[in-house]
Amino acid sequence: MDKDNTVQWEFFCTHGMNSGKWGVIDVPSNWELQGFGSYLYGNVNTNVDEKGLYKFQFEIPSEWEKKKVNIVFDGSMTDTEVKINGKPAGPVHRGAFYRFKYDISSLLNYGGSNTLEVTVSKESADESVNRAERISDYWVFGGIFRPVYLEALPLKYIDRVAIDAKADGSFYMDVFVKGNGKGRQVTAQVETLDGRPFGKTLKSEVSRDTSGRVVLRGVFEKPELWNPEFPKMYQVEVRLMSGKKVIHSITQKFGFRTVDVRQGDGIYVNGKKIMFRGVCRHTFWPSSGRTSSRQLAIEDISLMKDMNMNAVRMSHYPPDQFFLDVCDSLGMFVLDELAGWQKYYDTPIAKKHIKQMVERDVNHPCIILWDNGNEGGFNPDVRGDYALYDPQKRTVIEPWSIINGTNTKHYPKFSYVQNALENGKEIFFPTEFLHGLNDGGHGAGLQEQWEYMMSKPLSAGAFLWVFADEGIERRDRNDSIDTEGNRGPDGIVGPYHEKEGSFYTVKEIWSPVHFNEIELKNDFKGSFEVSNRFLYSNLNTCKFTYELSRYIFPDGISGDVSGDIDSPDIKPGETGTLSVILPDDWRNYDVLYITASDQYGRNINTWSWNISSADTVASRIVIPVTDKAKVTEKDNILSVKSGKTELSFNRKTGNLTGVKNGGMGVSFNAENPFAGFKRKFRTIRHRSVDDGYRIEIRYDSASYTNWTLMGDGWIRLDYGYSLNGSYDFTGITFSYPDELVTGAKLLCEGPYRVWKNRLKGTVFGLYDKKYNNTVTGQSWDYPEFKGYYSGFYAAKIETLEQAITIVSATDKLFLHLLTPASATNLNGVSSGMSPAFPAGNISILSGISPIGTKFSRPEQEGRQGEKNRFSGPFRGTVYFRFGDY
Repeated sequence: MDKDNTVQWEFFCTHGMNSGKWGVIDVPSNWELQGFGSYLYGNVNTNVDEKGLYKFQFEIPSEWEKKKVNIVFDGSMTDTEVKINGKPAGPVHRGAFYRFKYDISSLLNYGGSNTLEVTVSKESADESVNRAERISDYWVFGGIFRPVYLEALPLKYIDRVAIDAKADGSFYMDVFVKGNGKGRQVTAQVETLDGRPFGKTLKSEVSRDTSGRVVLRGVFEKPELWNPEFPKMYQVEVRLMSGKKVIHSITQKFGFRTVDVRQGDGIYVNGKKIMFRGVCRHTFWPSSGRTSSRQLAIEDISLMKDMNMNAVRMSHYPPDQFFLDVCDSLGMFVLDELAGWQKYYDTPIAKKHIKQMVERDVNHPCIILWDNGNEGGFNPDVRGDYALYDPQKRTVIEPWSIINGTNTKHYPKFSYVQNALENGKEIFFPTEFLHGLNDGGHGAGLQEQWEYMMSKPLSAGAFLWVFADEGIERRDRNDSIDTEGNRGPDGIVGPYHEKEGSFYTVKEIWSPVHFNEIELKNDFKGSFEVSNRFLYSNLNTCKFTYELSRYIFPDGISGDVSGDIDSPDIKPGETGTLSVILPDDWRNYDVLYITASDQYGRNINTWSWNISSADTVASRIVIPVTDKAKVTEKDNILSVKSGKTELSFNRKTGNLTGVKNGGMGVSFNAENPFAGFKRKFRTIRHRSVDDGYRIEIRYDSASYTNWTLMGDGWIRLDYGYSLNGSYDFTGITFSYPDELVTGAKLLCEGPYRVWKNRLKGTVFGLYDKKYNNTVTGQSWDYPEFKGYYSGFYAAKIETLEQAITIVSATDKLFLHLLTPASATNLNGVSSGMSPAFPAGNISILSGISPIGTKFSRPEQEGRQGEKNRFSGPFRGTVYFRFGDY
């Protein structure tokens, strides 16, 4: 049935790994992931002369002899020839992603053993199938990769139904009866999912013509409607009757809901204008390729719901049936897609596959649009075929084009988004957006564009590319993960669903609970202005809680208090007040957290607001003891020692050249202390001051660094500069050997790193992080250790020498904690995928660099992606200490 429930069949592969001999294989599977054949990433005209030969023995009950027996394949890549007991079951099926079946009633040995033989050709004999399915932007495989099973039916039977159940309670159903027999009437009873009847039984006579189509109509009072927030489902039991005898019955799930694409306006579901918070998804798992499972479908949708998504696009082919079942039951809008990437099926086979796809998927309420291929892989001659099998007449779109009142441009730059929403006439929703690669795209660039989209009536949202990294376990490379460089889709989660930083950025930006910006000042009364961005849910269906915490760095939390918050009555699309009743001593805490959960208990998001300033927290951490300093000068080196700590400076350059603690050297220095700009050294002076011994270094343009040894190992650095212009980053920077760092305790917004255009998704707290050298999208030890951290208050960097503690007394600074290793998969991609970092690798910054997408530089995706603009002076204070204390 799926990757977790397989049956072993005999198997012979003609070429590649383990070929030329009979063995066994799990069915369903892709044979490459079972160690057979060869690996191929699509979009290449490569002839793969590779076939898989399957054999399986099965028994048929003798009582089935008076039934119609079908063998059903839900998906087989790519051409499939089936024989039963040495005889063909029917014509070869060409095309991988569609259910097909053969009537094998006359070929079976009832009450005895039967031999099934299947030959699957990896390359199709139909060139248009190869163009549409295999010369594509994804891993291509071979094998029976979806469920395969037998179906026993009476001689006259219900073949399928097609339902249109609208939000006003009107119900229409086509029932298709096939075969010969006595059944003359069809009845239908709508029920709740627990089997309770809903409304009256519907009845109709079976037509005596050859169509076998029976139409049933009814009206149901006040049905509960299906939508992604309240995915209410019903079922209908359909019976084929001969008098009072039931000849055959089936039960079909469905939902009452109406989809209305209003040209020049928007997409409405149940009369509500919707915004897609969507993502594109391939069916994929590293160890099983295109073979999935119901559990994996549940995990995928749960992760999407955890990111506050409400829509998923089936790129670039229709999914497994159970994935759509889960979208129905958990609640996700779906764009269901015919296979085709820049090439399309010839008309005869396109017509066949549309029929197969729509007949299988028509009753899923989650599907609200049909996609006629992708990115130019559109056969215009078959656009009208979807309606032949869909009584709902859902709109057909062609992702990346303008058709039927929709504009789904792929990877639009922000200027295009603005023009489409200001001057266009079509409903705009890019069906591939902010192309992710490594740590770029996805959440980077999303905030500004999303807020703009929310403000424009022609916007219907967007679909991020893509959900998950597609790296396969290479059986020929000790199961190492292969993403085919930067060609394999790079997602918001890793191959095994490891969460990247963008996961939490998307989660916050797409949160249906939206807090307007606020700082908690002393006169704060506990009121937050909150907008409800749900489509259908009042915020009074959600649960809100708060927590106050006070941190003792670097050890942990010294105390916290929590409580419930009354849920506000705020309707969808409206803004109101969330009132938090805080204890009288709330100002004694460092941070306020608020968590929102939806009506099902799923976490919507947790937000944090700082109460204590960086200076207040620093005053608790930094408690110096006055100590007399010893000063020496030799060979242009100025050395100042206070207690166990000694700093050395080059008198000709002003550079910090050496640090010692307890007589042991620490490899911490600063060749040029300023990051993002250069200043010319002028003078260095030193003198005793009230709180210690100070080294005053002056540069041109009113820039300076003042180092004060305060005693007990604490060192205060006061620095300043004046700027006017655009900069990648600004601040002060130091150098320390990467290979000596083992971890860090960080009091900041985390646990993930940030970029200038991806600041959302972090929460202030104390994070204990172990060193890693992760290159996002190429290795998957998350959260990454190296990079930029926002809301920086304090860090204790663990090393093989001595610990390095840095404490900020200035608000809104960033910590640059080592520079990430360079990616090795950047051939042919945007220069924005290599963001700028300071020359040093430990920096305290007031501005940081953005990151781009695979196809765009960061500034092309909005102002947040532009360089930092500074005008005027900046002053900052940080403290250092070397060694444990």
